Amino acid sequence: MTAHDLGARHLCRGILAHPLGLHCNVSAGHATLEGLPRVSEFVSGLHRAVELGATFMDTSDSYGSGHSERVLGQFSRQHPDVPLQLSSKVGHIRGSAEHPYAGRHIHHQLEQTLENLYAEQLDLYTLDSFDFGPGDRYLGNAIDSMRTLREVESINAIGMRGPFTHYAASPEEWAAQAERFLYLFRLIKPDVVWTRFNAFTPAVSLEGEDLFAFTARQGVGLVLAAPLAHGVLAGTSTARTWARAAAVSPRRTAQVTPLVERADERLHALRSHFGDGPGTLTRLALRSSLQRGDHCVVVVGCSNRDQVEENYGCLGAPLTALELEMVDDAYGDLRAHLQDAATRSPVKELQP
Repeated sequence: MTAHDLGARHLCRGILAHPLGLHCNVSAGHATLEGLPRVSEFVSGLHRAVELGATFMDTSDSYGSGHSERVLGQFSRQHPDVPLQLSSKVGHIRGSAEHPYAGRHIHHQLEQTLENLYAEQLDLYTLDSFDFGPGDRYLGNAIDSMRTLREVESINAIGMRGPFTHYAASPEEWAAQAERFLYLFRLIKPDVVWTRFNAFTPAVSLEGEDLFAFTARQGVGLVLAAPLAHGVLAGTSTARTWARAAAVSPRRTAQVTPLVERADERLHALRSHFGDGPGTLTRLALRSSLQRGDHCVVVVGCSNRDQVEENYGCLGAPLTALELEMVDDAYGDLRAHLQDAATRSPVKELQP
């Protein structure tokens, strides 16, 4: 199997999934909140995605304080014959515990997650935060808890988050995150790394390799989230969503305007070469992520049926090496301009 394949991929131990999965974050209200989908539209999209082959469902206990898990669980309960790989995260909800990773809190959160999802086992459970308390006080407990849950088969695989900070962080900040990640990676020994990855994600060096080569060498799977950068790379963003994707405050119009103009210019150049049909830019963004390695699963939003139709229907044939180079050059230019703007006026308001 190659990274060009759209057949099922071996993500890690016991997880064989369609390479394009779903990022399931749905709002509880009747109107969209911060770009999150309405429940009815999300469920309609979920139905269509499963029809098109989606199997890997990524969510978190912190998405709507469990609401997203419950919506996904209701779908799973109504379709018991659909083979889904369920993935959730822990590390942000503390409740009455001293810390999200303290004592038996991870166990308690998993029990609630399994109840929400109507599941007996979670395929992937991810430590979603690098905050393990003062002096990493709860790190050992978190590792022991996750390994115990895997041993008793409450979860199938352990995940941890990849290096992360805001996209416009300095090279020194990204280097510090890479060092922190490596330290935790050696101790946690995860089966999977969950990370946001798109055109604005700087390459970080991990023992002299990028994240893809590093995880492949370690025999660890990758879940890649936000491949479309909140719609920026699909050409459907507003200035607000562009600023959110690039981690630049929409109030800083002096920064945002030239970046938006540069993005429009580079995306227009891609359209000129690849065609201006529906889904062209989406295909380039998704394919460039999917073809990073056959140990990667990419998760995309599921706001509605139309979004799902485009994401799954636009993939087409694999990009050639030359086409990938063209896409990478365009994306690299966007990263360079973002980094230049950050250097001239550092921004630290938003996280990726």
